[in-house]
Amino acid sequence: MSITVTRRADLIKRAKNSFRDAFNGKPDMLVAAPGRVNLIGEHTDYNDGFVLPCAIDYETIVAIGKGEEARIQVVAGDYDNATDSFDPSAGFVHQETEWMNHVRGVVASMNSRGLTAGGANLAIVGNVPQGAGLSSSASMGVALAKALAEHCGLNQIDATEYALIAQQSENDFVGCACGIMDQLVSARGQSGTAMLLDCRSLETGFVAIPDDLAVVVVHSGIERGLVDSAYNERRNQCALAATHYGVTALRDIDSDRLISDRRDLDDVSFRRARHVVTENARAVAAADALAVNDRETLSVLMKQSHRSMRDDFEITVPAIDSLVELIGNYLGLRGGVRMTGGGFGGCVVALVPRGILEEVTALVEGGYQTPDGGKARIIICNPSNGASVLRQVDP
Repeated sequence: MSITVTRRADLIKRAKNSFRDAFNGKPDMLVAAPGRVNLIGEHTDYNDGFVLPCAIDYETIVAIGKGEEARIQVVAGDYDNATDSFDPSAGFVHQETEWMNHVRGVVASMNSRGLTAGGANLAIVGNVPQGAGLSSSASMGVALAKALAEHCGLNQIDATEYALIAQQSENDFVGCACGIMDQLVSARGQSGTAMLLDCRSLETGFVAIPDDLAVVVVHSGIERGLVDSAYNERRNQCALAATHYGVTALRDIDSDRLISDRRDLDDVSFRRARHVVTENARAVAAADALAVNDRETLSVLMKQSHRSMRDDFEITVPAIDSLVELIGNYLGLRGGVRMTGGGFGGCVVALVPRGILEEVTALVEGGYQTPDGGKARIIICNPSNGASVLRQVDP
Protein backbone atom coordinates (compact mmCIF):
# COMPACT_ATOMS: atom_id res chain seq x y z
CA MET A 1 0.00 0.00 0.00
CA SER A 2 1.46 3.39 -1.04
CA ILE A 3 2.05 6.23 1.41
CA THR A 4 -0.74 8.25 -0.23
CA VAL A 5 -3.28 5.43 0.11
CA THR A 6 -2.22 4.76 3.70
CA ARG A 7 -2.50 8.43 4.59
CA ARG A 8 -5.99 8.71 3.12
CA ALA A 9 -7.10 5.50 4.84
CA ASP A 10 -5.99 6.97 8.16
CA LEU A 11 -7.95 10.18 7.51
CA ILE A 12 -11.06 8.24 6.54
CA LYS A 13 -10.81 6.22 9.73
CA ARG A 14 -10.39 9.34 11.85
CA ALA A 15 -13.29 11.09 10.12
CA LYS A 16 -15.62 8.15 10.67
CA ASN A 17 -14.54 7.75 14.28
CA SER A 18 -15.07 11.45 15.03
CA PHE A 19 -18.49 11.32 13.36
CA ARG A 20 -19.49 8.17 15.24
CA ASP A 21 -18.35 9.47 18.60
CA ALA A 22 -20.10 12.81 18.15
CA PHE A 23 -23.32 11.68 16.48
CA ASN A 24 -23.62 7.99 17.35
CA GLY A 25 -23.89 6.81 13.76
CA LYS A 26 -22.25 6.56 10.34
CA PRO A 27 -21.92 9.42 7.86
CA ASP A 28 -23.75 9.26 4.55
CA MET A 29 -20.80 10.57 2.58
CA LEU A 30 -17.14 11.53 2.77
CA VAL A 31 -15.68 14.36 0.70
CA ALA A 32 -11.98 15.15 0.27
CA ALA A 33 -10.22 18.28 -0.96
CA PRO A 34 -6.45 18.69 -1.20
CA GLY A 35 -4.02 21.34 -0.09
CA ARG A 36 -1.71 22.84 -2.66
CA VAL A 37 1.81 24.01 -3.24
CA ASN A 38 2.50 26.91 -5.57
CA LEU A 39 5.48 26.27 -7.81
CA ILE A 40 5.73 29.89 -8.94
CA GLY A 41 3.53 33.00 -9.15
CA GLU A 42 3.30 34.44 -5.63
CA HIS A 43 0.93 37.30 -4.75
CA THR A 44 -0.12 37.52 -8.38
CA ASP A 45 -3.52 35.89 -7.90
CA TYR A 46 -5.28 38.85 -6.31
CA ASN A 47 -3.65 41.06 -8.95
CA ASP A 48 -5.60 39.17 -11.67
CA GLY A 49 -2.37 37.51 -12.80
CA PHE A 50 -0.96 34.04 -13.42
CA VAL A 51 -0.01 31.27 -11.00
CA LEU A 52 1.36 27.74 -11.37
CA PRO A 53 0.26 25.57 -8.41
CA CYS A 54 -0.40 21.87 -8.05
CA ALA A 55 -2.77 20.07 -5.71
CA ILE A 56 -0.98 17.77 -3.27
CA ASP A 57 -1.77 14.47 -1.59
CA TYR A 58 -2.40 16.07 1.81
CA GLU A 59 -6.05 16.86 2.30
CA THR A 60 -9.12 17.62 4.38
CA ILE A 61 -11.90 15.04 4.66
CA VAL A 62 -15.42 15.97 5.67
CA ALA A 63 -17.79 13.25 6.85
CA ILE A 64 -21.40 14.39 6.52
CA GLY A 65 -24.77 12.94 7.41
CA LYS A 66 -28.34 13.92 8.21
CA GLY A 67 -28.99 15.67 11.49
CA GLU A 68 -32.01 15.39 13.71
CA GLU A 69 -32.55 19.13 13.70
CA ALA A 70 -32.40 21.90 11.10
CA ARG A 71 -28.96 22.86 12.39
CA ILE A 72 -25.37 22.48 11.31
CA GLN A 73 -23.55 20.48 13.96
CA VAL A 74 -19.79 20.12 13.55
CA VAL A 75 -17.00 18.24 15.28
CA ALA A 76 -13.37 19.17 14.56
CA GLY A 77 -11.33 15.99 14.80
CA ASP A 78 -8.03 17.88 14.71
CA TYR A 79 -8.97 20.11 17.64
CA ASP A 80 -9.68 17.53 20.34
CA ASN A 81 -13.13 16.91 18.86
CA ALA A 82 -14.27 20.44 19.67
CA THR A 83 -17.82 21.13 18.51
CA ASP A 84 -19.96 23.90 17.12
CA SER A 85 -23.68 24.13 16.41
CA PHE A 86 -25.59 26.85 14.58
CA ASP A 87 -28.69 27.61 12.53
CA PRO A 88 -27.63 27.64 8.85
CA SER A 89 -30.43 30.04 7.94
CA ALA A 90 -29.32 32.66 10.48
CA GLY A 91 -26.84 35.41 9.70
CA PHE A 92 -23.12 34.92 10.17
CA VAL A 93 -21.93 35.47 13.75
CA HIS A 94 -18.17 35.76 14.22
CA GLN A 95 -16.61 33.26 16.64
CA GLU A 96 -13.43 33.56 18.67
CA THR A 97 -12.31 30.12 17.45
CA GLU A 98 -11.07 30.43 13.86
CA TRP A 99 -12.02 26.99 12.54
CA MET A 100 -15.64 27.72 13.42
CA ASN A 101 -15.55 30.84 11.25
CA HIS A 102 -14.42 28.76 8.28
CA VAL A 103 -17.43 26.46 8.64
CA ARG A 104 -19.91 29.23 9.30
CA GLY A 105 -18.36 31.31 6.53
CA VAL A 106 -18.88 28.60 3.90
CA VAL A 107 -22.53 28.29 4.93
CA ALA A 108 -22.96 32.08 4.83
CA SER A 109 -21.32 32.20 1.39
CA MET A 110 -23.72 29.57 0.11
CA ASN A 111 -26.67 31.44 1.57
CA SER A 112 -25.58 34.66 -0.14
CA ARG A 113 -25.82 32.81 -3.47
CA GLY A 114 -29.28 31.47 -2.74
CA LEU A 115 -27.91 28.00 -2.00
CA THR A 116 -29.59 26.84 1.19
CA ALA A 117 -27.37 24.42 3.02
CA GLY A 118 -29.96 22.98 5.41
CA GLY A 119 -29.19 20.95 8.52
CA ALA A 120 -26.39 18.40 8.69
CA ASN A 121 -23.92 16.68 10.98
CA LEU A 122 -20.26 17.05 10.00
CA ALA A 123 -16.91 15.76 11.17
CA ILE A 124 -13.77 17.41 9.80
CA VAL A 125 -10.24 16.00 9.81
CA GLY A 126 -7.16 16.84 7.80
CA ASN A 127 -3.43 16.36 7.41
CA VAL A 128 -2.44 19.51 5.50
CA PRO A 129 0.26 21.12 7.67
CA GLN A 130 -1.18 24.30 9.16
CA GLY A 131 0.65 27.61 9.06
CA ALA A 132 2.92 26.26 6.33
CA GLY A 133 1.58 27.97 3.23
CA LEU A 134 0.05 24.75 1.88
CA SER A 135 -3.54 26.04 2.03
CA SER A 136 -5.06 24.02 4.82
CA SER A 137 -7.85 26.61 5.03
CA ALA A 138 -8.67 26.43 1.31
CA SER A 139 -8.66 22.65 1.52
CA MET A 140 -11.19 22.78 4.34
CA GLY A 141 -13.33 25.42 2.64
CA VAL A 142 -13.59 23.53 -0.64
CA ALA A 143 -14.27 20.21 1.12
CA LEU A 144 -17.03 21.82 3.17
CA ALA A 145 -18.63 23.52 0.17
CA LYS A 146 -18.67 20.30 -1.86
CA ALA A 147 -19.87 18.19 1.08
CA LEU A 148 -22.77 20.51 1.89
CA ALA A 149 -23.75 20.88 -1.77
CA GLU A 150 -23.67 17.13 -2.42
CA HIS A 151 -25.51 16.39 0.82
CA CYS A 152 -28.27 18.88 0.03
CA GLY A 153 -28.63 17.87 -3.62
CA LEU A 154 -27.40 21.19 -5.01
CA ASN A 155 -26.33 19.62 -8.28
CA GLN A 156 -26.08 22.92 -10.16
CA ILE A 157 -22.78 23.77 -8.44
CA ASP A 158 -19.59 22.94 -10.33
CA ALA A 159 -16.00 22.77 -9.13
CA THR A 160 -15.30 26.43 -9.87
CA GLU A 161 -18.31 27.45 -7.79
CA TYR A 162 -17.04 25.43 -4.85
CA ALA A 163 -13.80 27.38 -5.08
CA LEU A 164 -15.59 30.74 -5.27
CA ILE A 165 -17.75 29.86 -2.25
CA ALA A 166 -14.66 28.93 -0.23
CA GLN A 167 -12.83 32.09 -1.31
CA GLN A 168 -15.77 34.30 -0.38
CA SER A 169 -15.84 32.64 3.03
CA GLU A 170 -12.22 33.59 3.67
CA ASN A 171 -12.57 37.09 2.23
CA ASP A 172 -15.87 38.14 3.80
CA PHE A 173 -16.14 36.10 6.98
CA VAL A 174 -12.73 34.80 8.09
CA GLY A 175 -10.95 38.06 7.30
CA CYS A 176 -8.23 37.03 4.83
CA ALA A 177 -8.17 38.87 1.51
CA CYS A 178 -6.85 35.86 -0.42
CA GLY A 179 -7.10 35.40 -4.16
CA ILE A 180 -8.73 32.47 -5.95
CA MET A 181 -5.65 30.30 -6.60
CA ASP A 182 -5.71 28.12 -3.48
CA GLN A 183 -9.38 27.24 -3.69
CA LEU A 184 -9.46 26.69 -7.44
CA VAL A 185 -6.57 24.24 -7.58
CA SER A 186 -8.02 22.44 -4.55
CA ALA A 187 -11.29 22.09 -6.45
CA ARG A 188 -9.97 21.41 -9.94
CA GLY A 189 -6.45 19.97 -9.70
CA GLN A 190 -5.42 17.06 -11.92
CA SER A 191 -3.12 14.24 -10.90
CA GLY A 192 0.46 14.48 -12.14
CA THR A 193 0.19 18.09 -13.29
CA ALA A 194 0.66 21.71 -12.38
CA MET A 195 -2.16 24.10 -13.22
CA LEU A 196 -1.46 27.38 -15.03
CA LEU A 197 -4.30 29.58 -13.89
CA ASP A 198 -5.34 32.94 -15.28
CA CYS A 199 -6.79 34.45 -12.13
CA ARG A 200 -8.88 36.97 -14.07
CA SER A 201 -10.67 34.69 -16.53
CA LEU A 202 -10.28 31.54 -14.38
CA GLU A 203 -9.08 29.73 -17.49
CA THR A 204 -6.76 26.85 -16.71
CA GLY A 205 -4.16 24.82 -18.51
CA PHE A 206 -2.52 21.69 -17.13
CA VAL A 207 1.17 20.95 -17.57
CA ALA A 208 2.59 17.51 -16.78
CA ILE A 209 5.28 17.35 -14.11
CA PRO A 210 7.88 14.78 -15.24
CA ASP A 211 7.73 11.56 -13.23
CA ASP A 212 11.41 11.78 -12.34
CA LEU A 213 11.03 15.29 -10.85
CA ALA A 214 9.93 15.33 -7.21
CA VAL A 215 7.95 18.16 -5.66
CA VAL A 216 9.58 18.68 -2.27
CA VAL A 217 8.21 20.98 0.41
CA VAL A 218 10.41 21.88 3.35
CA HIS A 219 8.79 23.50 6.38
CA SER A 220 11.03 26.14 7.90
CA GLY A 221 9.56 25.61 11.35
CA ILE A 222 8.12 29.12 11.33
CA GLU A 223 4.34 29.06 11.31
CA ARG A 224 2.51 31.92 9.76
CA GLY A 225 -1.07 33.15 9.67
CA LEU A 226 -2.29 35.19 6.73
CA VAL A 227 -4.95 37.07 8.67
CA ASP A 228 -2.46 38.22 11.31
CA SER A 229 0.46 38.88 8.96
CA ALA A 230 1.24 41.67 6.51
CA TYR A 231 -0.55 39.77 3.71
CA ASN A 232 -3.49 42.14 3.65
CA GLU A 233 -1.10 45.10 3.77
CA ARG A 234 0.66 43.85 0.64
CA ARG A 235 -2.66 43.47 -1.12
CA ASN A 236 -3.57 47.06 -0.30
CA GLN A 237 -0.19 48.27 -1.54
CA CYS A 238 -0.77 46.50 -4.85
CA ALA A 239 -4.19 48.11 -5.19
CA LEU A 240 -2.69 51.56 -4.59
CA ALA A 241 -0.02 50.91 -7.23
CA ALA A 242 -2.68 49.81 -9.72
CA THR A 243 -4.54 53.05 -9.08
CA HIS A 244 -1.36 55.01 -9.77
CA TYR A 245 -1.00 53.32 -13.17
CA GLY A 246 -4.70 53.76 -13.91
CA VAL A 247 -5.43 50.06 -14.36
CA THR A 248 -7.85 47.60 -12.82
CA ALA A 249 -5.02 45.40 -11.58
CA LEU A 250 -1.24 45.18 -11.90
CA ARG A 251 -1.75 42.35 -14.39
CA ASP A 252 -2.57 45.08 -16.92
CA ILE A 253 0.91 46.60 -17.12
CA ASP A 254 4.19 45.24 -18.44
CA SER A 255 7.78 45.98 -17.45
CA ASP A 256 8.10 48.83 -19.96
CA ARG A 257 5.09 50.67 -18.63
CA LEU A 258 6.14 49.95 -15.05
CA ILE A 259 9.19 52.12 -15.72
CA SER A 260 7.81 54.70 -18.14
CA ASP A 261 4.77 55.64 -16.02
CA ARG A 262 6.40 55.48 -12.63
CA ARG A 263 6.60 59.27 -12.19
CA ASP A 264 6.23 60.09 -8.48
CA LEU A 265 5.29 56.59 -7.30
CA ASP A 266 7.09 55.97 -4.02
CA ASP A 267 9.83 53.36 -3.81
CA VAL A 268 7.93 50.82 -1.71
CA SER A 269 4.86 50.85 -3.99
CA PHE A 270 7.09 50.64 -7.07
CA ARG A 271 8.93 47.58 -5.75
CA ARG A 272 5.65 45.88 -4.84
CA ALA A 273 4.41 46.49 -8.38
CA ARG A 274 7.70 45.35 -9.92
CA HIS A 275 7.44 42.03 -8.11
CA VAL A 276 3.94 41.39 -9.42
CA VAL A 277 4.71 42.41 -13.01
CA THR A 278 7.86 40.30 -13.24
CA GLU A 279 6.33 37.38 -11.33
CA ASN A 280 3.45 37.19 -13.79
CA ALA A 281 5.94 36.85 -16.62
CA ARG A 282 7.88 34.21 -14.69
CA ALA A 283 4.78 32.09 -14.03
CA VAL A 284 3.91 31.89 -17.74
CA ALA A 285 7.52 31.22 -18.68
CA ALA A 286 7.80 28.49 -16.03
CA ALA A 287 4.75 26.69 -17.43
CA ASP A 288 6.33 26.77 -20.88
CA ALA A 289 9.63 25.47 -19.49
CA LEU A 290 7.94 22.68 -17.53
CA ALA A 291 6.04 21.60 -20.63
CA VAL A 292 9.32 20.86 -22.44
CA ASN A 293 11.19 19.69 -19.32
CA ASP A 294 13.62 22.64 -19.49
CA ARG A 295 15.01 22.39 -15.96
CA GLU A 296 17.72 24.99 -16.38
CA THR A 297 15.14 27.65 -17.22
CA LEU A 298 12.93 26.51 -14.34
CA SER A 299 15.90 26.81 -11.99
CA VAL A 300 16.64 30.38 -13.08
CA LEU A 301 12.99 31.45 -12.90
CA MET A 302 12.50 30.06 -9.39
CA LYS A 303 15.70 31.75 -8.22
CA GLN A 304 14.54 35.06 -9.66
CA SER A 305 11.15 34.60 -8.03
CA HIS A 306 12.67 34.14 -4.59
CA ARG A 307 14.91 37.17 -4.95
CA SER A 308 11.91 39.25 -5.98
CA MET A 309 9.91 38.10 -2.97
CA ARG A 310 12.87 38.85 -0.73
CA ASP A 311 13.92 42.23 -2.12
CA ASP A 312 10.86 43.77 -3.80
CA PHE A 313 7.89 42.27 -1.97
CA GLU A 314 9.74 41.76 1.33
CA ILE A 315 7.85 38.69 2.49
CA THR A 316 10.67 36.27 3.23
CA VAL A 317 12.47 35.85 6.54
CA PRO A 318 16.17 35.02 7.18
CA ALA A 319 15.48 31.36 7.99
CA ILE A 320 13.63 30.90 4.70
CA ASP A 321 16.38 32.67 2.77
CA SER A 322 19.07 30.44 4.27
CA LEU A 323 17.06 27.30 3.48
CA VAL A 324 16.59 28.37 -0.13
CA GLU A 325 20.31 29.15 -0.45
CA LEU A 326 21.29 25.80 1.05
CA ILE A 327 19.15 23.78 -1.35
CA GLY A 328 19.75 26.03 -4.33
CA ASN A 329 23.54 25.85 -4.07
CA TYR A 330 23.38 22.05 -4.18
CA LEU A 331 20.80 21.81 -6.96
CA GLY A 332 22.42 24.30 -9.30
CA LEU A 333 20.59 24.12 -12.64
CA ARG A 334 19.32 20.57 -12.04
CA GLY A 335 16.19 21.86 -10.26
CA GLY A 336 14.71 24.91 -8.63
CA VAL A 337 13.82 26.21 -5.17
CA ARG A 338 11.96 29.19 -3.77
CA MET A 339 9.74 30.25 -0.91
CA THR A 340 6.12 29.29 -1.45
CA GLY A 341 2.94 30.67 0.08
CA GLY A 342 1.97 34.04 1.46
CA GLY A 343 5.27 34.65 3.19
CA PHE A 344 6.58 35.54 6.66
CA GLY A 345 7.54 31.95 7.38
CA GLY A 346 6.07 28.69 6.18
CA CYS A 347 7.71 26.56 3.50
CA VAL A 348 10.02 26.44 0.54
CA VAL A 349 9.24 24.34 -2.52
CA ALA A 350 11.90 22.58 -4.55
CA LEU A 351 11.75 20.67 -7.81
CA VAL A 352 14.32 17.94 -7.30
CA PRO A 353 15.44 15.13 -9.62
CA ARG A 354 14.48 11.89 -7.88
CA GLY A 355 17.98 10.56 -8.39
CA ILE A 356 19.36 13.09 -5.88
CA LEU A 357 16.36 13.20 -3.56
CA GLU A 358 18.15 11.38 -0.75
CA GLU A 359 21.12 13.72 -0.98
CA VAL A 360 18.92 16.82 -0.81
CA THR A 361 17.04 15.37 2.16
CA ALA A 362 20.29 14.63 3.99
CA LEU A 363 21.58 18.11 3.16
CA VAL A 364 18.55 19.78 4.73
CA GLU A 365 18.56 17.52 7.78
CA GLY A 366 22.23 18.18 8.41
CA GLY A 367 22.50 21.80 7.36
CA TYR A 368 19.34 23.52 8.62
CA GLN A 369 17.85 23.94 12.07
CA THR A 370 14.42 25.34 12.82
CA PRO A 371 14.30 28.37 15.14
CA ASP A 372 13.63 26.06 18.10
CA GLY A 373 16.69 23.93 17.28
CA GLY A 374 14.83 21.07 15.62
CA LYS A 375 14.93 19.56 12.14
CA ALA A 376 12.87 20.86 9.26
CA ARG A 377 9.89 18.78 8.19
CA ILE A 378 10.44 17.48 4.66
CA ILE A 379 7.30 16.65 2.70
CA ILE A 380 7.47 14.79 -0.60
CA CYS A 381 4.30 15.70 -2.47
CA ASN A 382 2.51 13.91 -5.27
CA PRO A 383 0.59 16.22 -7.66
CA SER A 384 -2.99 15.13 -7.10
CA ASN A 385 -6.60 15.44 -8.14
CA GLY A 386 -8.95 18.10 -6.81
CA ALA A 387 -12.00 17.71 -4.58
CA SER A 388 -13.95 14.47 -4.83
CA VAL A 389 -16.62 12.40 -3.16
CA LEU A 390 -15.14 9.28 -1.55
CA ARG A 391 -17.18 6.13 -1.61
CA GLN A 392 -17.97 4.52 1.71
CA VAL A 393 -15.74 1.67 2.84
CA ASP A 394 -16.33 -0.71 5.69
CA PRO A 395 -14.60 0.28 8.96
